[in-house]
Amino acid sequence: ATCGHGCKYGECMGPNKCKCFPGFTGKTCNQDLNECGLKPRPCEHRCMNTHGSYKCYCLNGYMLMPDGRCASSRTCAMVNCQYGCEEVKGEVQCLCPSGGLQLGPNGRTCIDIDECSSGKALCSYNRRCVNTFGSYYCKCQLGYELKHVSGHYDCVDVNECVTNTHTCNLHAECLNTEGSFKCKCKQGYRGTGFDCA
Repeated sequence: ATCGHGCKYGECMGPNKCKCFPGFTGKTCNQDLNECGLKPRPCEHRCMNTHGSYKCYCLNGYMLMPDGRCASSRTCAMVNCQYGCEEVKGEVQCLCPSGGLQLGPNGRTCIDIDECSSGKALCSYNRRCVNTFGSYYCKCQLGYELKHVSGHYDCVDVNECVTNTHTCNLHAECLNTEGSFKCKCKQGYRGTGFDCA
């Protein structure tokens, strides 16, 4: 087969009949084919024609996938959340694993909510709140200790007079109170109970 005019970007298949390489057109395959004008369009967002080919581009916030589509570049892997995230309607949102944490100003890391100072914590009267990262717990108040009483744990008053953990004067009597103790100077002595003369 001979092609009198030649086939610039193709092969001669028969008398003056050219078969063009992909990306070229015309009787002698000398014209660049504008793929961007084809239907369906080869690119989802932006298309740029090049000599014998074309290039796809994506709008800001998207990245080019191997099939020419544009996928949101704001995927969980790219946002780099501290504790994982979820994708809702194309938007990525970082998550915090507990109700005691909230997203920090950067939207990626979780910061602790101090339930004790915010008043969200619920502790009974004889327990005090201790904040932890992401939560809190209720600890026995000073002067109370945790004991197993009638089938459950409860904070029970410590009798400092019996356990000898009081700081009363040698010449004073120790009087146990709920959560604490008092000191009273013995007869014949005068003072605060911590000092007796």
